[in-house]
Amino acid sequence: MFTSRLAADRRVAGLPALFVLLLGVASGPAAAPATSTTSTGDVPPWPDAVASDPVALGWMKGAPPPPDKTVRAGDGSFYRFPQSRWSFSHWRELFPTANVSRGDGPVAQLPRVTPANLDALEFTRSDTGQTMTFAEALPAVYTDGIVVLHRGRIVYEKYFGALDERRPHMCFSVTKSFFGTIAAMLVAEGALDEHALVSRYLPELAQGGFGDATVRQVLDMTTAIDYSEVYGDPKSSFPAYARAVGLFPYPPGVTGPDDVYAYLRTLGKGGTHGERFVYRSPNTDVVGWLIARVTGERPEVVLQQRLWSRLGAEGDAFMALDRGGNAVAAGGLNARLRDLARFGEMMRLDGRFNGQQVVPAAVIARIRQGADPAKFAASAAYPTLSGWSYRDQWWIAHDDHGVFMARGIHGQAIYVDPKAETVIARFSSHPVASTVTFDPIVLPAYRAVAEHLMRQ
Repeated sequence: MFTSRLAADRRVAGLPALFVLLLGVASGPAAAPATSTTSTGDVPPWPDAVASDPVALGWMKGAPPPPDKTVRAGDGSFYRFPQSRWSFSHWRELFPTANVSRGDGPVAQLPRVTPANLDALEFTRSDTGQTMTFAEALPAVYTDGIVVLHRGRIVYEKYFGALDERRPHMCFSVTKSFFGTIAAMLVAEGALDEHALVSRYLPELAQGGFGDATVRQVLDMTTAIDYSEVYGDPKSSFPAYARAVGLFPYPPGVTGPDDVYAYLRTLGKGGTHGERFVYRSPNTDVVGWLIARVTGERPEVVLQQRLWSRLGAEGDAFMALDRGGNAVAAGGLNARLRDLARFGEMMRLDGRFNGQQVVPAAVIARIRQGADPAKFAASAAYPTLSGWSYRDQWWIAHDDHGVFMARGIHGQAIYVDPKAETVIARFSSHPVASTVTFDPIVLPAYRAVAEHLMRQ
């Protein structure tokens, strides 16, 4: 049975580095307790946002940096906390990547207006009933950067630690929403049949768990593959997946798939497709493979052609690659924060942005409609997202504001509130992977910001 991420992450909350321990990579000493608290009210065993500031701690300073200040990919230190507060905004220095060009056009301006008085804005946490201010919430969830747009104008923007407005940051699973949007465009164009079996396009998967799943089931993550993505459970499938995509080395004497496409072929079936939503990142790698197969281009090239070069982005993005040189569609995008906000603003404006129709309005309308909330609720893995659904790799709130989100582990997010004409983009380096852990803070905070801006 699929285990709740929230419960699993709490079981291992005392570990200095979740994935590092799971994957058999040596980890450093446990961090000292902080003064801040978790969503359960317990004092976590890691330093707070001030004590873990990567600039103050001096990661990778010097030529060469001292051994105790060195962050590497091969030894897993990039994923230890607090080193991760540095590595999430220095990914290209650690792993192979492919560039995603912004193109040659002018930057789409995001006018800056008098900052909104958001720091003192109060909201109530949904777990403890505690009142917090927006300013208090940012370090509580280890925010690296946040930008708030209202009607396309920057009303609030702050950066912390190693991040600034010019530096790309790892987006993790926010990446999924980019490729889900591209796939939805291909469906609308007739290039991809959402009712067809995956094996029609990818015969390589015909004998595996994805073979008799439909494209729609993959897009909405209602496939029933024999895979569990529980970040805090050493029995989960996730460690093997993370090795296959190149995040971590195989332990001595252990072998396995050496790229993401080889890994997808190893997955069997574990139930009946279409019955319920279960979050499984390999679905998005199938989406990326489908995009590549029907377009004849690599996924990152299609991302550049279809979206990134048309947004008027300030900078190039880049995609993390696996050992075989394949883009990790499930979570490899790195980008500047304002450019993430531009993508969200384009989605808010029904696809019309930077003087052109980037995504057909009908495609975005279908995404916003969402999927079946009953299938989403059946997984029981997201107690903080009651009434939500998942469609085309987007999280749909089904609330009175029409909110929809792109979400990534450790706190990456694009929050789109059409009624409030508000977009919030955030990068973070929270010690715990699961977004469910800090949803009780960030979701009420975002809603409070949207309502405040509506009143203005």
